[in-house]
Amino acid sequence: MNKPVYLNALGVVCALGRGQDALREGLFAAAPGGVAAHTGVLPGQTLHLGVVGATLADDGVLPAWQRSRNNALLLTALAEIRPAVDAAIARYGADRVGLVLGTSTSGIGESETAIAHYAREGVLPPHYHVGQQELGSPVMALGGLLGLAGPSIVVSTACSSSAKAMASAARLLRGGLCDAVITGGGDSMCAFTVAGFAALEAISPARCNPLSRHRAGINIGEGAALFLMTREPGPVTLAGWGESSDAHHISAPDPSGRGASASMREALQRAAIGPDAVDYVNLHGTATEQNDQMECLAVNGLFGDRVPVSSTKPLTGHTLGAAGAIEAAIAWLTLADNPEGRLPAHWWDGAADPALAPVAIAEPGSALGRPLDYVLSNSFAFGGSNASLVLGRAR
Repeated sequence: MNKPVYLNALGVVCALGRGQDALREGLFAAAPGGVAAHTGVLPGQTLHLGVVGATLADDGVLPAWQRSRNNALLLTALAEIRPAVDAAIARYGADRVGLVLGTSTSGIGESETAIAHYAREGVLPPHYHVGQQELGSPVMALGGLLGLAGPSIVVSTACSSSAKAMASAARLLRGGLCDAVITGGGDSMCAFTVAGFAALEAISPARCNPLSRHRAGINIGEGAALFLMTREPGPVTLAGWGESSDAHHISAPDPSGRGASASMREALQRAAIGPDAVDYVNLHGTATEQNDQMECLAVNGLFGDRVPVSSTKPLTGHTLGAAGAIEAAIAWLTLADNPEGRLPAHWWDGAADPALAPVAIAEPGSALGRPLDYVLSNSFAFGGSNASLVLGRAR
């Protein structure tokens, strides 16, 4: 079944705020927001992080063993699309609505708190349950709350998780296994991930600076984005997706960019468009030395320096398993209800790195002067797990 799949509704929360309006305002603002300085995550350090400051949905609606910040973020995103979700369940039936989510942290933050309590008191806190940390917790929480009986899947491939979840959701629709799928992902802030990236010397204490010769690493972020995906026409289509696995190194990308290039080419091929049809590329853009060098090489090899590009991670932080979905949400907002064709700005210090292959950076205030037709979004993960999504404005 090759019928197009559409992203009919979007719910999102991240460091820029809660909901589509907050995200749109932050994306096209005259100054960068979202990421800010925080203390207390790592002892004695002040770090720029993409912490969600908005009020989250009450996770008290879930059983105690499913309550976590991770699931609260997902519930917050769900609230924005709940009417559309409820209508889909009523129309198609609970067994024809699937749930495919990406995550990498799940409830690790709750385990951190519990272990600290155990170190002090010698017992785990009474409210703690190891199920809070299960990678399957997000789909058990949302699926149970909504009473779903369709396919229920969690994808956990580090920073490509939720982009790959969206590709999996599209395959369920194309295969006729579902009539609607709730898809996207969420990841929450925890010291475990911040410390892990710090151990790799990949953390920047200041706002990250992608593509700059002064780039010094990532800012960890958190958030969630959920879409209702169906075969019924909506404002944006998931026109294509590509996935590759270069398995070059456990944490470093293949410097040739072959895996990244393969995922982008496959996404374009599935969308049945050429590189010239793409109006904007949302870079993975982590501001690490190796990622930016590899990605610029791959993007230049496919698009040259014609297509505007930006990394939005200086605004949201790197939201890890949620990054693919949140950046798909950014692509969605860039395509939908954007008659001037405003582009998400690339916030950096402007100090170009001559070692990087040239790309066309979307500076603050950039606009095409017309609606965008197609956007490509990249998500690249440890172990060489690469995913690229092509979103298109529905005609």
